[in-house]
Amino acid sequence: MANIKSQIKRNRQNEKRRIHNRNFRGAARTAITIARGALAENEPNTKEAVLKAISSLDRAAQKGVIHVNNASRRKGRLMKRLAAFIAAPPVVEEAAPKKKKTAAKK
Repeated sequence: MANIKSQIKRNRQNEKRRIHNRNFRGAARTAITIARGALAENEPNTKEAVLKAISSLDRAAQKGVIHVNNASRRKGRLMKRLAAFIAAPPVVEEAAPKKKKTAAKK
């Protein structure tokens, strides 16, 4: 534990900022996870999920929680996956008609 008065104050400030930053970092992480899941599951709201993740990354970078280049790199990766998703839309497999079973002959 610090003995110097200014360091004690700095420790209090650091703890407040850590808790404040944690909210933005967690929100960005959650939004990215949701966007990746939407891309993997071929959900219809994939584009909205990716845009929300990009927005949360921008917000975290603006607040200084993550580095601007880190946010940019993550956004680029998401956009690359979204572009591939849009270029090759998911193929919905239709169930093949079932064959009728014939009665067994004795």
